[in-house]
Order: sequence, then C-alpha cells, then structure tokens
Amino acid sequence: MDQIIDFLTSKSLAEMAADPRVLFGTAVIFVVAVLFRWKYVLLFLFAIGATMTVLRYTGGGGASETIVDRSMMLFIGGTIVIAIVLIYFVFIRD
Repeated sequence: MDQIIDFLTSKSLAEMAADPRVLFGTAVIFVVAVLFRWKYVLLFLFAIGATMTVLRYTGGGGASETIVDRSMMLFIGGTIVIAIVLIYFVFIRD
C-alpha cells in the first residue's frame, strides 16, 4: 500500500497518464465496465480521457499571444464538447 501511495504522490498528472501500469489498469476497468454495462464508470473514464486529450493537445503552445488565444479557444471548445456529451448521456438519453 505504501508503494501505491508513493507512486501516486511522486508523479505528475501527465507522467501518470503515460505510465503503462495506469494505462493497463484503465483498460481493465474499461473492459469490465463494458461487460457489466456500467454507464457511469464509462462516462467517468470518457470524461477523464477526453479532458487529458484536450489538455495535452492545447498545452503545447508557445509564448506568442495568438497561440495562447488559439489554445484557450481549443480548450474551451473541447471542454464544452465533453460537457455536452456527458449531459446527453447522463440526463437526456435513457
């Protein structure tokens, strides 16, 4: 248990997202959630994965003001798309 806590506290979020153990654990949880049709677990995995993708895609900007503005617009747009998908699957689709 101490090794797990040390692993979680010593890494940044980007390093943990690229770690093979975390990716394998996420894949196992995804497969189990699909097999048992756990909608909320799948939506949670989608939200985390999509947010990490948006952050990774928009995080590579430079010091230019136009790049920062473009990255901010992509981040806002990506976050809105994620929110719309989550709202649709949680509240609208039955």
